[in-house]
Amino acid sequence: MIANDDLQTRWWTLEAKLVERFGKKPDMETILFLIGIQELGDVNRKFSKEQKQDLMHVAVCSLLSQSGYYEREGTDDEGWPHFRQLKDMPVMSPIDQENFLRDHVLLYFESRGF
Repeated sequence: MIANDDLQTRWWTLEAKLVERFGKKPDMETILFLIGIQELGDVNRKFSKEQKQDLMHVAVCSLLSQSGYYEREGTDDEGWPHFRQLKDMPVMSPIDQENFLRDHVLLYFESRGF
């Protein structure tokens, strides 16, 4: 399938840029963690295990807000972004879910000039 080939090629390109930047190939959880930190805006902080999970949730909501599944409602007193779900996610196979998320990650980085 050509669309998947293009997605895979773009994904490999992003991975190569991240390796160049950070010195090793990140997995999806690491990429979500990085996006979560970017959205929080606090890179000089140590995070608990629970906060790391929260950062990945922030990342997923931020990514899916690009397609209208979530919208950012604001931030709490500690600066954490909060989101509201606007519509249900489509039912997808695990492989389609992975590609759906990868496509949103690529869009996120492309929209930020990375």
